[in-house]
Amino acid sequence: MTTLGRTNDEVSPIGFGGMPLSIQGRPPEDVGCAVINAAIDAGITLIDSADVYCLNDGDLGHNERLIASAIRNRADRDRIRIATKAGMRRPGGNWTRDGTPKRIREACEKSLRALGVEQIWLYQFHTPDPSVPFEKSVEAFAELQRAGKCRYVGLSNVDVAQIEAASAIVEMQSVQNRLNPFFRDSIGVAQECARRGITFLAYSPVGGGRLSKKIPEFPVLQKIAAAHVCSPYAVVLAWVRSKGETAIPIPGARTIEHAIDSARAADVILSAGEIAEIDKSEFSRA
Repeated sequence: MTTLGRTNDEVSPIGFGGMPLSIQGRPPEDVGCAVINAAIDAGITLIDSADVYCLNDGDLGHNERLIASAIRNRADRDRIRIATKAGMRRPGGNWTRDGTPKRIREACEKSLRALGVEQIWLYQFHTPDPSVPFEKSVEAFAELQRAGKCRYVGLSNVDVAQIEAASAIVEMQSVQNRLNPFFRDSIGVAQECARRGITFLAYSPVGGGRLSKKIPEFPVLQKIAAAHVCSPYAVVLAWVRSKGETAIPIPGARTIEHAIDSARAADVILSAGEIAEIDKSEFSRA
């Protein structure tokens, strides 16, 4: 186990990203619940969601409701940590930004109802909105924390300068950016988070969508996976973890098999030489 940021709240070293269970191509809800429970049974205690993990604005909160339904009858539900986000919309199925304080406050109330809780454990600003001053959006989250609506605050899709600016307003416990072998531009952010004692949540850690299907094709991953008797996907999750002492990959899954495989990656520890091999390898997105 590890902890969230500078808190004493324990979470698993691998998290679970809920998005694939609620967007286009999602499985039936009973399957989605089974996948979530399989991940928890395999040792995952951190689940990441967002109000916009859904099909469109008429479906807002789908993923939050699904997670709440999946864990409702679990005897160990109190140890499950659910993070969610605000700052986007889904008009007509599109992804648009809305970082206005009004939108963030409204989204918070809806997420509280969808999750069936009185306080959101970790509430994250989904992405900066160019039409709204960044600090005004962050202040809305600080106000929600002061009001007891959320316990901890985090950011997503930000750079180091934005982490610095937000940290002057409210204590940041997490930063969630994309990081995988295909897209490595957030390695510096992960390292800065480690320096600051902020948890770095790596989304799309195996590439997401089309790119994730390419992972088994790379010889360097095949070789290392054979040495560790694990899947190439587990090797990639271990590599992501190596990019910062506070890094937690949050892979998604639509099947029980993939959820369990991701959880088992917590036991895969790469050598410095194996990490270097992956570092110097090219992962084509073509």
